[in-house]
Amino acid sequence: MLMVRSFTDLPLTPASLDAIAAAGYSMPTPIQARAIPPILDGSDLIGCAQTGTGKTAAFAIPTIERLTGAGARALGRPGSGPRALVLAPTRELALQIAETFDTFGRTRGVRTIVLIGGESMGPQLAALRDRPDVIVATPGRLADHLERGTASLGAIRVVVLDEADRMLDMGFAPQVERILRVAPLDRQTLCFSATMPPEVERLVRRHLVRPARIEVGLVARPVAGVTQVLYRADAQRKTPLLLKLLGAERGRTLIFTRTKHRADRVARAVTAAGHRAARLHADRSMSERREALNGFRSGRYRVLIATDIAARGIDVPEIAHVVNFDLPGTPEDYIHRIGRTARAEASGVASSFAAPEEQDRLRAIERHLGHPLVAG
Repeated sequence: MLMVRSFTDLPLTPASLDAIAAAGYSMPTPIQARAIPPILDGSDLIGCAQTGTGKTAAFAIPTIERLTGAGARALGRPGSGPRALVLAPTRELALQIAETFDTFGRTRGVRTIVLIGGESMGPQLAALRDRPDVIVATPGRLADHLERGTASLGAIRVVVLDEADRMLDMGFAPQVERILRVAPLDRQTLCFSATMPPEVERLVRRHLVRPARIEVGLVARPVAGVTQVLYRADAQRKTPLLLKLLGAERGRTLIFTRTKHRADRVARAVTAAGHRAARLHADRSMSERREALNGFRSGRYRVLIATDIAARGIDVPEIAHVVNFDLPGTPEDYIHRIGRTARAEASGVASSFAAPEEQDRLRAIERHLGHPLVAG
């Protein structure tokens, strides 16, 4: 395999290279180096990679290239209707993917729209009538548009399933199946997933044709640079312990709880202790979730309390500390939670609180890691 040290080693047009350089990208990550060539060739692809590895750019860059560069005529002309579709499990992730497409596609004349729940249909209908090139959508909202007849996938040439394991785990399998049945059979299909459970394997067998398979590093392993610390604490001791850690930490802190109710309760305690905190979970309205995430990014909030639904959708630089207030249900969710810190070769701390009734979860995590967590 050709060693790729620079984006110039990849078969990209000067216009793409200019957009990549303008975005501040210098060297492709492993998933980008390995995924971009087969995507440019038009192959179906399965990409196994953790969040934080640059996988969004790994499919955005070649998709935009296919829409605008060599071979673009085979994919239709700009303005001919949506030609690329990206499905994402959460609204936050969909917005971030659309932002990436806009970053690389703006100067190429590629127009991207977002179809997500929690927002009124009116602006989305207007955006669809404007014949965008790329649709980024959550499965539920796109299924609504298909049911109403307000969206057509007849011109779609590329379909991307991002966070496929999370999408199916959240119960979107019926909507995903329907969308894939409606999209043209001769499309290119790209499936990205951090893990490959049987449900994803079955989806791949049904809908991908002779896909290239790329696995970057060990699937679902911790990002380098994360210091993992374990605190054994029963339910009554967790909140005082959290407040003590927050008092000693000045950087951005992301706290994960298992339930929405617990997120609300922890947020009240953190706010009462004088910390600027926000909540992110499924019961919050779209505007509330966006305000919380934007406030966390800008520094208006130093602490964000979230449930697992947000674990793979948060892309905030310089998170110094991740706290597992409750241990997650699976080792994979543990990896995705702590992967929110130590981004882009930075360092970070992941603190996990384990109550006696969580020992089975702790043992599963430590077996997955291959070593015990260090006691704090």
